[in-house]
Amino acid sequence: MVKELLIDPADIRRPGELQLGSIPVNAYATPLAVERERYGDEALERIGRDMLLVREFELMLNAVKREGGYLGVDYTHLGPAHLSIGQEAQAVGQAFTLDASDKVFGSHRSHGEVVAKGLSAIAKADSARLEADFSAWSGGDAWSVVRARLDSEDAEQLAINYLMYGMTAETFGRSTGFNRGLGGSMHAFFPPLGIYPNNAIVGGSAPLATGAALYNRLRREDGIVVASIGDASTGTGPVWESFNFASMAQLTGLMDEAHRGGLPVVFFVVNNFYGMGGQPIGETMAFERLSRIGAGVNPQRMHAQSVDGNDPFAVIDAMRTARTHLEDGTGPVLIDCQTYRLSGHSPSDSSSYRSKEEIDAWSKGDPIDRYFSRLLDEGVVDRERQQQLKSWAEQTVRAALEVAIDAEVSPRLQLRDDPRVMAGITFNDTSVDLDETPAGETSVPLDELPYLQTIAKKSRSGIVDGTALTGAKAVTFRDAIFEAIVHSTAADDRITLWGEENRDWGGSFGVYRGLTEFLPRHRLFNSPISEAAIIGTGVGFALSGGRPLVELMYADFIGRAGDELFNQMAKWQPMSGGLAQLPMVVRISVGAKYGAQHSQDWSSMAATVPGLKILFPATAADAKGMLIAALRGNDPVLFFESQRLYDQTEIVHADGVPSGAVPTPLGLPNIVRQGGDLTILTVGATLYRALDAAKRLSDEHGIEAEVIDARSMVPFEYDLLLESVRKTGRLVCASDANLRGSWLHTVASTVTAEAFDDLDAPVTVLGARNWIAPPAELEWEYFVTPDDIIDAVHERILPIEGHSAQSGRGAWAVPQDSAVGI
Repeated sequence: MVKELLIDPADIRRPGELQLGSIPVNAYATPLAVERERYGDEALERIGRDMLLVREFELMLNAVKREGGYLGVDYTHLGPAHLSIGQEAQAVGQAFTLDASDKVFGSHRSHGEVVAKGLSAIAKADSARLEADFSAWSGGDAWSVVRARLDSEDAEQLAINYLMYGMTAETFGRSTGFNRGLGGSMHAFFPPLGIYPNNAIVGGSAPLATGAALYNRLRREDGIVVASIGDASTGTGPVWESFNFASMAQLTGLMDEAHRGGLPVVFFVVNNFYGMGGQPIGETMAFERLSRIGAGVNPQRMHAQSVDGNDPFAVIDAMRTARTHLEDGTGPVLIDCQTYRLSGHSPSDSSSYRSKEEIDAWSKGDPIDRYFSRLLDEGVVDRERQQQLKSWAEQTVRAALEVAIDAEVSPRLQLRDDPRVMAGITFNDTSVDLDETPAGETSVPLDELPYLQTIAKKSRSGIVDGTALTGAKAVTFRDAIFEAIVHSTAADDRITLWGEENRDWGGSFGVYRGLTEFLPRHRLFNSPISEAAIIGTGVGFALSGGRPLVELMYADFIGRAGDELFNQMAKWQPMSGGLAQLPMVVRISVGAKYGAQHSQDWSSMAATVPGLKILFPATAADAKGMLIAALRGNDPVLFFESQRLYDQTEIVHADGVPSGAVPTPLGLPNIVRQGGDLTILTVGATLYRALDAAKRLSDEHGIEAEVIDARSMVPFEYDLLLESVRKTGRLVCASDANLRGSWLHTVASTVTAEAFDDLDAPVTVLGARNWIAPPAELEWEYFVTPDDIIDAVHERILPIEGHSAQSGRGAWAVPQDSAVGI
């Protein structure tokens, strides 16, 4: 919703036709002599050397998987080995123009890109800088091993030994690997050399790379970003969402001059013509050339071209051209890099889906053989030098393998011996130092923001002299979130917001009303309705050093971003071995009154996924304090908000909503009402129904219930709850999540185990019925009500004299597999 963009019916209805233009296919035809003059013999030899080392690493993995050893070194590898033998030219050609400031995000088949990118970055880097980076990474563990066992007087060779050892140790799950052995073959990355996550999810790197490029553009950082994805990944939604996100017209049209320009990202499609056993061209896709996709994205056709991926110079030429476009601000770029994997999808793949004739034809054009034949013909190297380089590659790989499998110097993490290791890797539980954060760029000073001034005129408490105030006179939950955001964005310039309807309209449910006047467009902008891209770009932005605050309009839309939330956002911090930080907050509203696809509380589903902090405040004071804490923290957070509460004033915390930016400690539940007969634990908006039920229990039956607001689901400290249960002997848990699979069952199980001797009745869990959410007219047949809580107390906890339960069976009593319970 952008007022300055007029949609003129006269223009829209005017007859005409779109001219899509042409896309180059295998247009590179530069003689080797010209390339030799441009780059020099040393560089030409290095290209061949790097191709050999990439190939040798893969041959080692293949031999270890198939034969249990390599060049006399015995080893059994239990993990995966997705090989790219035959694709070395594309990996080395892609990396040749890149240095450590350029980021490459890979796929599950990216050993080649890792090795090639590392070699290129090493060749361009200062040796002192490399030593500083290597000795700092993971406390210098890998660097110490390399200096002790793989030392070299040649600085470049020493750096290469570090690269190969770090990758080998990571592949084999060693704590001295790049990611402490927790990433493994498919997830290895090493940011000091510009190597960002390899992704086991097909196409998973596309949105992450787009987010990293967004960071470069909006933070005005040097370098380009490459998303190495396979040809079959173009059948996935997140890849298409990334193409569009990276090409948004507002980037080149609406952003101010300092931040204007298309995103500096190359979608580098490693097109080996197979997606496992499926063949995109002619079978599973519609295009005859993958580069055709570019014509459907933007007027520049994404500067798409198809290139011969078995010729490193054709790839280098395409990457040089791509960089020109990206630095000119006309990105993104799509490169269809046509190559061929001579190996199977993995060592267990017999390639039964392709003919021997096809494999033989491509084998005759082996890129390494072709390349060295050209060097020989041109007189750059001779046969002896080629063999020397081959022997060097073998020796380098073998030496790295020997050390990587030596359990004395390359041990594995012993996770069962000390479970705290994994806990510390999953969450770092650290926060930024506000004295060191870059002050936020704003359109007006914080104290001059009109909407903030309007809120300042309201009472900080929702109850004054015993009278309840409306949202017109008291600070609401919505106001509190707004305050948290403006305070946080003013304090830290790295916090950037995007999502659906974030700008101009005021955000979903008016939470961002007034924010458009405060933040310039490069800090607050509308995204496409592309949930996978919204979350995925946030992950890449955060991995690059940014602090994204992005939004999903409804919890129901989690399904559209499931991979990005649960496989990307949740996992890169622990899969890095805790060496990377992912400071990202996703605001997610939990709906009401909108039926089955807009009224689901999926917080329990999210809480089952390790790696995410799950917050669900129910009061205005907590909403503000917990969001401030989340935005200052360095962990990934899902911040759930009930739409029922946006107009709720602060009636729980006696001091009201703090006017300053005061963070609330995460993980600590809060006692809202004191009582000695019964404990009621709630999540989200059920707090107020529990308070209603508690009042009725007290007024009508003399039962004093202690009501506790969970506030945070992950983390959740049990001490306060257990102390309450030991006092009352009884516990009812209630939330709006479906009863089946509710996080509260985990709470019930834990309390039963830890306080069994103190319980006078079984722990009872209440939740929404195990149905689809009905329309507004029927929703209180579905969600937990105060009557449900009282009935649960009567039937399962403490019989109440004279009480008659509602007709029908309570949600807590319905067997999970019955026809009634669904």
